[in-house]
Amino acid sequence: MIMDRLYEAVEKKGHVCVGLDTSVDYIPEGFKKKFSSVYDALFEFNKKIIDATEDVAACFKVQIAYYEALGIEGLKVYKKTIEYAKEKEAIVIGDIKRSDIADTARMYARAHFEGDFKVDLVTLNPYMGVDSITPFLEYTDKDKGVFVLIKTSNPSSKDLQLLYAGENRVYERVYDMLRSLIEKSIGEYGYSPIGAVVGCTNSDEAGHIRKRLKNMFFLIPGYGAQGGGAKDIKNLLIDKNGGVVNSSRGILLAYRKHGDERFELHAREEALKMREEILNEL
Repeated sequence: MIMDRLYEAVEKKGHVCVGLDTSVDYIPEGFKKKFSSVYDALFEFNKKIIDATEDVAACFKVQIAYYEALGIEGLKVYKKTIEYAKEKEAIVIGDIKRSDIADTARMYARAHFEGDFKVDLVTLNPYMGVDSITPFLEYTDKDKGVFVLIKTSNPSSKDLQLLYAGENRVYERVYDMLRSLIEKSIGEYGYSPIGAVVGCTNSDEAGHIRKRLKNMFFLIPGYGAQGGGAKDIKNLLIDKNGGVVNSSRGILLAYRKHGDERFELHAREEALKMREEILNEL
């Protein structure tokens, strides 16, 4: 099962998930000038980041929007980036946040679990209801999984997710909606192929969230640029595992803090620093 593999990757490499949310603006000018095409520069930048961090990252998360914004050629870079990471035997999350129903959801699932954009896990928005999730779960017996948005790291998440729907808040109702699906398939380490996106900026509620969602592996955004730190991670884990912590800009742009363009070197240093900071707090 995919969550068993992710659990084992955390045990071996630590909690860092490197986010390849790569804007063209993130590429150093000197490196960009080496290529005749911005698309080639983007792919080669991603390759160097993967090469520099693969042994210290539990997984990679590729945010499709940065590539969609560049049109067809950008999506080709998305595809090539996923394939390159898979060649390195890395676990890849497609950060697609899809939300639709019935046959449309089934087509999204096919596109991202079978087609050119095939990944190990995808992020999903569950707020259209359970039928926006279930078509993706048909692939869990093929070692695929999902991360469902539960309690996110953006400030305005409270506009909806913290509202009360009866005795429980909306984000809790989302878990309850999925509970029967989660309990159908629990892996060796206690986690379902249905994971949760829970931001590390939710420190006040972390213990409650982790206890309630005990069988969901967490994808934890909000570290670094969004204000979350290593101290915020501990209560989102179980026995020092059960989650990966994403950093995108913090790793991709680490070179800017050093005043030179050796981006892959500084990305590696930042990933190592992040890994040690988290482990030291556990």
